[in-house]
Amino acid sequence: MSRRTPALIAAAVLLPLALTACSASSDGDAATGDKASAKSEGFPYTVKNCGVTTTYKAPPKRVVTMNQHVTEIMLELGLKKSLVGTAYLDDQVLPKYAKDYASVPVLAKEYPSYEQVLAANPDFVYGGYASAFTAGDGRGREAFKKSGIETRLNTESCTKGDQPMDTLYEEIREVGRTFGISDRAEAWIKQAKADNAATAEKLADLKPVSVFVYDSGDKTAFTAGGEGIGNELIERAGGTNVFADLDKPFGDASWENVVDRKPEVIVIYDYGATTVEQKKKRLLSDPALADIPAIKNKRFAVMPLSDAVLGVRVPAAVDKLAAQLHLEAVKAATTP
Repeated sequence: MSRRTPALIAAAVLLPLALTACSASSDGDAATGDKASAKSEGFPYTVKNCGVTTTYKAPPKRVVTMNQHVTEIMLELGLKKSLVGTAYLDDQVLPKYAKDYASVPVLAKEYPSYEQVLAANPDFVYGGYASAFTAGDGRGREAFKKSGIETRLNTESCTKGDQPMDTLYEEIREVGRTFGISDRAEAWIKQAKADNAATAEKLADLKPVSVFVYDSGDKTAFTAGGEGIGNELIERAGGTNVFADLDKPFGDASWENVVDRKPEVIVIYDYGATTVEQKKKRLLSDPALADIPAIKNKRFAVMPLSDAVLGVRVPAAVDKLAAQLHLEAVKAATTP
C-alpha cells in the first residue's frame, strides 16, 4: 500500500454527532456556510502546517481534496460547495456523506496528475497522506504554490510526540479557521470530546487487551505504529498496541516479532482488493503464527481503514473498536 509506506510518510456505524448545523447533508446548511465564509471576519489568517507557513486573506473558494479522510472533514464541516474536485477513496464514504460526495467531480480513482488538479482551477489543495504531495510525481506543495494554489497536509503525516486525538482536534480547528467557520469546527470538537469521554467511562475498570494491527503484507507485516491516531484509537478502545514502540503511524514488523509479542486480538484494516476473509485466511493458515493467542482463539476485530486515520470518524471508531475488544463489558454498560 504505497501511499502509506514509511518512505512516503513524512514522519460502519455513523458518527453520533448531534450537530445539525455542522452536517453536510443539507443544501441549506452548505449555502449558509458559503455565505458565512464570504462574510467571515478574522482574516488575514496565518497558519504553519507541516513546515509550510501560509497567510490566507480570505477563505479558499475552490478546493481539491486528495484522500478520503480529508474529503470527509470538508463534508462534515458543511463545505461541499467549496469542493471542485476529489480523489482517492480507501473505502466507501459514510452514508451521511454519500449524496454530497456524489456532487463532487472525481478527478482520478487514485492520485490525479498535477495537470488534472490544475484543470479543476483550485485555489486550495488538501491532502490526506504525505504521498498526496509527492514532488517526484509533480504534485509537490512548492509546485502548487508557484501556480498560486495554497495547500494543506493532514497533520498526522508530520506530527510526532504528541497526543494524536489532540492533533485531530487541532486539525479540525485549523480547517475551520481557514474557511471562516470556526463555530462549526468548535461544535464538532465539543461533541467529539463528549463521545470520547462516554466511551472512556464504559471502559474505566477493564483490563486492556494486547492488539496487533494487520494492515497488509506477506514477507513482513505492515502495521500501526505508536505515532498515529491508530495507536491512540486502540488505547482509548481498551487495548495495548504491541507495536507502540514503532515511532511512526505505520510501518513494517517481522512476523517473528508478531509471534514474540503474543497479541490477544488481531485488528484487521479493511480496504482495497484484499478482503477481510482473505486476510484472516492468510493469518490462520500460517503455521508460524499458530501459537499466537489471537490465532488460537480466532479473535479478530475489523476496522475500515478510513476509521483509523486522522479524520472525523475517529470518535465513533473508538467506540466501535471497544465493542469488539470488550464485547460483553461494553454491552453490559450500554444495556438499560
